[in-house]
Amino acid sequence: MGAEDRERSGLRERKKQETRLALSWAAIRLAVERGFDNVRVEDIAAEVGVSPRTFNNYFAGKGEAIAARHLERARQISVELRARPESEPLWEAITNAAMARFALGQGTGEDQPDRQWVDGVRLMVSEPALQGEFVRANATAEAELATAIAERTGTDPARDLYPRLVAGAVGVAIAASIEHWLNAEEPTPMAPVLRDAFQQFANGLPVP
Repeated sequence: MGAEDRERSGLRERKKQETRLALSWAAIRLAVERGFDNVRVEDIAAEVGVSPRTFNNYFAGKGEAIAARHLERARQISVELRARPESEPLWEAITNAAMARFALGQGTGEDQPDRQWVDGVRLMVSEPALQGEFVRANATAEAELATAIAERTGTDPARDLYPRLVAGAVGVAIAASIEHWLNAEEPTPMAPVLRDAFQQFANGLPVP
């Protein structure tokens, strides 16, 4: 494959990824605004300006589309971790990698949340139809993060317990932070909550 063909192929893949994320975000936004049961595949596709058939090329249903954004952001933590300086202590590197994906909220309502948005997200994530999708997304992201941690620590994710333990702890920190964010008395940004969770793990989870 020549350079021009590679460039075209890379452009196609980027456009596909952009469409996938746009569909995922549209599914989230509509589910938060209208309620999960009141959103159709046709509505999501229309928000992005594509056909329902195009939607079905990316996702098996609206639940998978909603979970896709969570999966992509969690997977990108592994990408960011690999890019962190080798001199950084592990938990510092993990924190910085996660902050690169969570700190700005990326227009999701996590950076400057309001009560209506947070309440809508809480209702959405409580949908039984979404639980299995989030479990699958978390398992995929955790396995990829364990591989990245193993590379950084010189361990083997297939034989050594350590990278899996750390990856699992990161997943717990994210899940607990999201739950805390959703149930706070007053809407607060997500990033400081997550940073505090990672810091507690870095400190060995001392008793408060």
